[in-house]
Amino acid sequence: MSERYDIAIVGSGPAGLSAALNAKIRNKKFIIFGNNNLSNKLAKAPKVNNYLGFYGLTGEGIKERFQEHIKAMDIAITEERINNIYAMGEYFALMANDKTFEAKSIILATGIEYTKPIEGEEKYLGRGVGYCATCDAPLYKGKTVTIIGYNKEAEAEANYVSELAGEIYYIPMYKDKYNLRDNIKLIEDKPKEIIGENKVNKLILKDSEILTDAVFILKDSISPGQLVPGLKIEENHIAVDRLMKTNLPGCFAAGDCVGRPYQYIKSAGEGNIAALSAVQYLDSINKNK
Repeated sequence: MSERYDIAIVGSGPAGLSAALNAKIRNKKFIIFGNNNLSNKLAKAPKVNNYLGFYGLTGEGIKERFQEHIKAMDIAITEERINNIYAMGEYFALMANDKTFEAKSIILATGIEYTKPIEGEEKYLGRGVGYCATCDAPLYKGKTVTIIGYNKEAEAEANYVSELAGEIYYIPMYKDKYNLRDNIKLIEDKPKEIIGENKVNKLILKDSEILTDAVFILKDSISPGQLVPGLKIEENHIAVDRLMKTNLPGCFAAGDCVGRPYQYIKSAGEGNIAALSAVQYLDSINKNK
Protein backbone atom coordinates (compact mmCIF):
# COMPACT_ATOMS: atom_id res chain seq x y z
CA MET A 1 0.00 0.00 0.00
CA SER A 2 1.39 3.41 -0.99
CA GLU A 3 1.85 6.23 1.47
CA ARG A 4 -1.41 8.08 2.12
CA TYR A 5 -1.35 11.80 2.88
CA ASP A 6 -3.92 13.78 4.82
CA ILE A 7 -3.94 16.53 2.18
CA ALA A 8 -2.62 16.73 -1.38
CA ILE A 9 -2.31 20.24 -2.81
CA VAL A 10 -2.12 20.67 -6.60
CA GLY A 11 -0.48 23.96 -7.57
CA SER A 12 2.33 26.12 -6.22
CA GLY A 13 1.00 29.63 -6.77
CA PRO A 14 -0.20 31.86 -3.89
CA ALA A 15 -3.28 29.69 -3.18
CA GLY A 16 -1.37 26.41 -3.08
CA LEU A 17 1.48 27.82 -0.98
CA SER A 18 -0.93 29.42 1.49
CA ALA A 19 -2.76 26.09 1.81
CA ALA A 20 0.56 24.31 2.40
CA LEU A 21 1.55 26.77 5.15
CA ASN A 22 -1.68 26.13 7.01
CA ALA A 23 -1.47 22.36 6.54
CA LYS A 24 2.02 22.55 8.04
CA ILE A 25 0.89 24.71 10.98
CA ARG A 26 -1.93 22.23 11.70
CA ASN A 27 0.57 19.33 11.69
CA LYS A 28 -1.09 17.50 8.82
CA LYS A 29 0.75 15.06 6.60
CA PHE A 30 0.58 16.77 3.23
CA ILE A 31 2.21 16.97 -0.18
CA ILE A 32 2.22 19.92 -2.58
CA PHE A 33 2.70 19.45 -6.31
CA GLY A 34 4.03 22.20 -8.51
CA ASN A 35 7.18 23.93 -9.57
CA ASN A 36 10.02 25.05 -7.30
CA ASN A 37 10.17 28.16 -9.46
CA LEU A 38 6.57 28.78 -8.24
CA SER A 39 4.15 30.58 -10.54
CA ASN A 40 5.47 31.94 -13.87
CA LYS A 41 2.59 34.41 -13.89
CA LEU A 42 3.65 35.77 -10.49
CA ALA A 43 7.11 36.76 -11.71
CA LYS A 44 5.72 38.74 -14.65
CA ALA A 45 3.91 41.38 -12.56
CA PRO A 46 5.79 44.72 -12.93
CA LYS A 47 4.55 46.09 -9.60
CA VAL A 48 2.07 44.95 -6.94
CA ASN A 49 0.43 47.55 -4.69
CA ASN A 50 -2.76 45.74 -3.67
CA TYR A 51 -1.19 43.01 -1.50
CA LEU A 52 -1.25 44.17 2.12
CA GLY A 53 2.28 44.49 3.51
CA PHE A 54 4.00 44.09 0.15
CA TYR A 55 3.79 47.66 -1.17
CA GLY A 56 5.86 48.52 -4.22
CA LEU A 57 7.32 45.07 -4.77
CA THR A 58 7.55 43.51 -8.21
CA GLY A 59 6.04 40.10 -8.84
CA GLU A 60 9.58 38.69 -8.77
CA GLY A 61 10.11 40.32 -5.36
CA ILE A 62 6.94 38.77 -3.95
CA LYS A 63 7.93 35.39 -5.38
CA GLU A 64 11.27 35.63 -3.55
CA ARG A 65 9.42 36.38 -0.28
CA PHE A 66 7.16 33.37 -0.86
CA GLN A 67 10.20 31.16 -1.47
CA GLU A 68 11.90 32.41 1.72
CA HIS A 69 8.72 31.70 3.69
CA ILE A 70 8.23 28.12 2.53
CA LYS A 71 11.94 27.42 2.98
CA ALA A 72 11.77 28.70 6.56
CA MET A 73 8.73 26.46 7.16
CA ASP A 74 10.59 23.49 5.63
CA ILE A 75 7.99 22.93 2.92
CA ALA A 76 9.21 21.02 -0.14
CA ILE A 77 7.42 21.18 -3.49
CA THR A 78 7.11 17.89 -5.37
CA GLU A 79 7.80 18.53 -9.04
CA GLU A 80 5.34 16.09 -10.60
CA ARG A 81 2.61 17.00 -13.05
CA ILE A 82 -0.71 15.54 -11.93
CA ASN A 83 -2.62 14.23 -14.95
CA ASN A 84 -5.72 12.72 -13.35
CA ILE A 85 -7.37 12.61 -9.93
CA TYR A 86 -9.94 9.99 -9.01
CA ALA A 87 -12.26 9.92 -5.99
CA MET A 88 -11.88 6.41 -4.55
CA GLY A 89 -14.29 6.67 -1.61
CA GLU A 90 -12.06 6.99 1.44
CA TYR A 91 -9.26 8.67 -0.48
CA PHE A 92 -8.22 10.32 -3.76
CA ALA A 93 -5.77 8.75 -6.21
CA LEU A 94 -3.53 11.29 -7.94
CA MET A 95 -1.88 10.03 -11.12
CA ALA A 96 1.47 11.53 -12.18
CA ASN A 97 3.22 9.93 -15.15
CA ASP A 98 4.41 6.57 -13.77
CA LYS A 99 3.48 7.27 -10.12
CA THR A 100 0.31 7.23 -8.03
CA PHE A 101 -0.19 9.27 -4.86
CA GLU A 102 -2.99 8.88 -2.32
CA ALA A 103 -4.58 11.49 -0.07
CA LYS A 104 -7.64 11.64 2.17
CA SER A 105 -8.42 15.16 0.90
CA ILE A 106 -7.26 17.39 -1.94
CA ILE A 107 -6.94 21.12 -2.57
CA LEU A 108 -6.99 22.23 -6.21
CA ALA A 109 -4.98 25.42 -6.73
CA THR A 110 -4.23 24.95 -10.40
CA GLY A 111 -4.65 28.56 -11.53
CA ILE A 112 -6.57 29.44 -14.62
CA GLU A 113 -6.20 27.48 -17.84
CA TYR A 114 -5.41 30.01 -20.57
CA THR A 115 -5.34 27.66 -23.55
CA LYS A 116 -8.75 26.77 -24.93
CA PRO A 117 -9.36 23.11 -25.76
CA ILE A 118 -8.76 22.15 -29.38
CA GLU A 119 -11.98 21.33 -31.23
CA GLY A 120 -12.65 17.63 -30.55
CA GLU A 121 -10.18 17.44 -27.62
CA GLU A 122 -12.84 16.81 -24.97
CA LYS A 123 -14.94 14.62 -27.25
CA TYR A 124 -12.08 12.14 -27.85
CA LEU A 125 -10.52 12.27 -24.39
CA GLY A 126 -9.68 8.64 -23.53
CA ARG A 127 -10.34 7.62 -27.14
CA GLY A 128 -7.01 8.66 -28.60
CA VAL A 129 -6.62 12.00 -26.82
CA GLY A 130 -4.52 12.03 -23.65
CA TYR A 131 -2.45 14.31 -21.43
CA CYS A 132 0.35 11.93 -20.44
CA ALA A 133 2.33 10.52 -23.35
CA THR A 134 4.65 8.41 -21.20
CA CYS A 135 1.67 6.79 -19.44
CA ASP A 136 -0.21 5.74 -22.56
CA ALA A 137 2.59 5.28 -25.11
CA PRO A 138 2.63 1.44 -24.77
CA LEU A 139 -0.95 1.42 -26.11
CA TYR A 140 0.31 2.86 -29.41
CA LYS A 141 3.30 0.64 -30.07
CA GLY A 142 4.04 0.69 -33.80
CA LYS A 143 1.24 3.21 -34.44
CA THR A 144 1.19 6.89 -35.40
CA VAL A 145 1.32 9.35 -32.51
CA THR A 146 1.13 13.14 -32.53
CA ILE A 147 2.33 15.23 -29.59
CA ILE A 148 1.28 18.85 -29.17
CA GLY A 149 3.77 20.38 -26.74
CA TYR A 150 3.22 23.64 -24.85
CA ASN A 151 6.62 23.60 -23.09
CA LYS A 152 10.19 22.24 -23.35
CA GLU A 153 9.37 19.34 -20.98
CA ALA A 154 7.13 17.89 -23.70
CA GLU A 155 10.22 17.17 -25.83
CA ALA A 156 11.44 14.55 -23.34
CA GLU A 157 8.06 12.79 -23.51
CA ALA A 158 8.18 12.88 -27.31
CA ASN A 159 11.66 11.32 -27.29
CA TYR A 160 10.42 8.54 -25.00
CA VAL A 161 7.36 7.82 -27.12
CA SER A 162 9.51 7.74 -30.27
CA GLU A 163 11.06 4.49 -28.99
CA LEU A 164 7.65 2.80 -29.13
CA ALA A 165 5.61 4.52 -31.83
CA GLY A 166 5.86 3.57 -35.48
CA GLU A 167 5.66 7.19 -36.55
CA ILE A 168 5.70 10.31 -34.40
CA TYR A 169 4.91 13.97 -35.07
CA TYR A 170 5.78 16.85 -32.74
CA ILE A 171 3.91 20.15 -32.89
CA PRO A 172 5.48 22.82 -30.65
CA MET A 173 3.26 25.62 -29.34
CA TYR A 174 6.33 27.66 -28.39
CA LYS A 175 9.47 28.94 -30.14
CA ASP A 176 12.83 27.47 -29.17
CA LYS A 177 15.57 25.12 -30.28
CA TYR A 178 14.04 21.66 -30.19
CA ASN A 179 15.92 18.71 -28.72
CA LEU A 180 14.19 15.91 -30.59
CA ARG A 181 15.35 12.54 -31.88
CA ASP A 182 15.95 12.16 -35.59
CA ASN A 183 12.91 9.90 -36.10
CA ILE A 184 10.49 12.60 -34.84
CA LYS A 185 8.85 14.75 -37.53
CA LEU A 186 8.63 18.40 -36.48
CA ILE A 187 5.48 20.16 -37.69
CA GLU A 188 5.34 23.92 -37.11
CA ASP A 189 1.67 24.53 -37.68
CA LYS A 190 -1.38 25.38 -35.57
CA PRO A 191 -3.76 22.55 -34.49
CA LYS A 192 -7.39 23.28 -35.35
CA GLU A 193 -9.48 20.12 -34.84
CA ILE A 194 -9.21 16.49 -33.77
CA ILE A 195 -11.55 14.22 -35.67
CA GLY A 196 -12.38 10.52 -35.82
CA GLU A 197 -15.18 7.99 -35.63
CA ASN A 198 -15.11 5.86 -32.47
CA LYS A 199 -11.59 7.11 -31.79
CA VAL A 200 -9.09 9.63 -33.12
CA ASN A 201 -7.90 9.18 -36.69
CA LYS A 202 -6.94 12.66 -37.89
CA LEU A 203 -5.60 16.02 -36.70
CA ILE A 204 -6.53 19.05 -38.80
CA LEU A 205 -3.96 21.86 -38.74
CA LYS A 206 -4.13 25.35 -40.20
CA ASP A 207 -2.11 24.42 -43.28
CA SER A 208 -2.07 20.62 -43.29
CA GLU A 209 -3.55 17.37 -41.94
CA ILE A 210 -2.04 14.41 -40.08
CA LEU A 211 -3.45 10.89 -40.06
CA THR A 212 -2.80 9.76 -36.49
CA ASP A 213 -3.92 7.13 -33.98
CA ALA A 214 -3.35 9.34 -30.92
CA VAL A 215 -2.96 12.99 -29.98
CA PHE A 216 -1.20 13.83 -26.72
CA ILE A 217 -1.66 17.41 -25.54
CA LEU A 218 1.08 18.33 -23.07
CA LYS A 219 0.14 21.60 -21.35
CA ASP A 220 1.50 23.29 -18.25
CA SER A 221 -1.80 22.52 -16.53
CA ILE A 222 -4.97 20.63 -17.33
CA SER A 223 -8.38 22.24 -16.90
CA PRO A 224 -9.93 21.11 -13.58
CA GLY A 225 -12.99 19.55 -15.22
CA GLN A 226 -10.71 17.20 -17.18
CA LEU A 227 -8.36 16.67 -14.23
CA VAL A 228 -11.06 15.51 -11.77
CA PRO A 229 -14.00 13.55 -13.22
CA GLY A 230 -17.32 14.62 -11.71
CA LEU A 231 -16.09 18.02 -10.53
CA LYS A 232 -18.75 20.73 -10.93
CA ILE A 233 -17.65 23.55 -13.23
CA GLU A 234 -19.53 26.85 -13.60
CA GLU A 235 -18.54 29.44 -16.21
CA ASN A 236 -15.16 27.74 -16.75
CA HIS A 237 -14.28 27.82 -13.03
CA ILE A 238 -14.54 25.27 -10.22
CA ALA A 239 -17.78 25.78 -8.30
CA VAL A 240 -17.10 26.29 -4.57
CA ASP A 241 -18.91 27.66 -1.52
CA ARG A 242 -17.47 30.20 0.93
CA LEU A 243 -15.51 27.44 2.66
CA MET A 244 -13.87 26.49 -0.66
CA LYS A 245 -15.76 23.17 -0.76
CA THR A 246 -16.48 21.67 -4.17
CA ASN A 247 -19.34 19.27 -4.95
CA LEU A 248 -17.02 16.31 -4.15
CA PRO A 249 -16.59 15.48 -0.44
CA GLY A 250 -12.97 16.02 0.61
CA CYS A 251 -12.15 18.08 -2.48
CA PHE A 252 -11.50 21.81 -2.02
CA ALA A 253 -10.32 24.49 -4.43
CA ALA A 254 -8.79 27.95 -4.19
CA GLY A 255 -7.29 30.75 -6.25
CA ASP A 256 -7.81 31.75 -9.87
CA CYS A 257 -9.34 28.35 -10.71
CA VAL A 258 -12.45 29.22 -8.65
CA GLY A 259 -13.07 32.61 -10.26
CA ARG A 260 -12.34 36.30 -10.45
CA PRO A 261 -10.76 38.57 -9.36
CA TYR A 262 -7.42 37.05 -10.38
CA GLN A 263 -5.40 38.66 -7.60
CA TYR A 264 -2.63 37.25 -5.43
CA ILE A 265 -4.08 38.38 -2.12
CA LYS A 266 -7.46 36.83 -2.92
CA SER A 267 -5.79 33.55 -3.90
CA ALA A 268 -3.69 33.44 -0.74
CA GLY A 269 -6.76 34.04 1.44
CA GLU A 270 -8.70 31.29 -0.31
CA GLY A 271 -5.78 28.88 0.08
CA ASN A 272 -5.88 29.56 3.82
CA ILE A 273 -9.63 28.84 3.97
CA ALA A 274 -9.29 25.69 1.85
CA ALA A 275 -6.63 24.28 4.19
CA LEU A 276 -8.73 25.02 7.28
CA SER A 277 -11.75 23.38 5.63
CA ALA A 278 -9.66 20.33 4.70
CA VAL A 279 -8.47 20.04 8.32
CA GLN A 280 -12.09 20.25 9.52
CA TYR A 281 -13.07 17.57 7.00
CA LEU A 282 -10.26 15.28 8.20
CA ASP A 283 -11.32 15.77 11.82
CA SER A 284 -14.92 14.88 10.93
CA ILE A 285 -14.02 11.64 9.11
CA ASN A 286 -11.67 10.63 11.95
CA LYS A 287 -14.49 11.12 14.48
CA ASN A 288 -16.80 8.90 12.45
CA LYS A 289 -14.39 5.97 12.41
